[in-house]
Amino acid sequence: MTRPGLRERKKQEVRERISGIATLLFLERGFDAVSVAEIAEAAGVSKMTVFNYFPRKEELFFDRVPQLFDMITTAVRDREPGVAATDALLALWLGLFDQRHALAGMHDEVSTFWRVVLGSPALRARVREALEEIETLVAELFAEAGQPEPEMTAALALAAVRVRYVAAARRIMSGEHAESFAAEQRASIVAAWGAAVAAGMTN
Repeated sequence: MTRPGLRERKKQEVRERISGIATLLFLERGFDAVSVAEIAEAAGVSKMTVFNYFPRKEELFFDRVPQLFDMITTAVRDREPGVAATDALLALWLGLFDQRHALAGMHDEVSTFWRVVLGSPALRARVREALEEIETLVAELFAEAGQPEPEMTAALALAAVRVRYVAAARRIMSGEHAESFAAEQRASIVAAWGAAVAAGMTN
């Protein structure tokens, strides 16, 4: 893998600094109470620089969405010969889950994250929008891979994961520790995914 050049590394450092500061402010005061101008000042950059990296304020909070898109695309397109696109995507999700990656949402801090989301109409709208974008991407990748009924399969499989994710988030927000039901959660994801993929292919 080619190592990014100095300019690209500096750009990434600036992006991460802006996003990190924004996230701290959002968690402390709520998304709607923090302005882009305040974030820019705290990060030591101009407001225009913030928008150069994050065209919308919501992207400052959901800064990992582009990373997820890249992961999904790579998982399907770079899968091993003979591996179904649906299996490759499930493997990606389970890998993130087993690593306790932030995108998997299987950690106690997820309650703080979702309370900020639930407190902001703008963030809730962005969640719905992002889910639609992910479903569209997966359907396109499944079609490209020759997956039967790509749109139906993508819709059902992603809905299955979303339902399991939300259920886990609710348990964590109610006070349960993520690790106390991690094995149960993992098994439920595998079962739900398998059932959804099978249903998608038969419709």
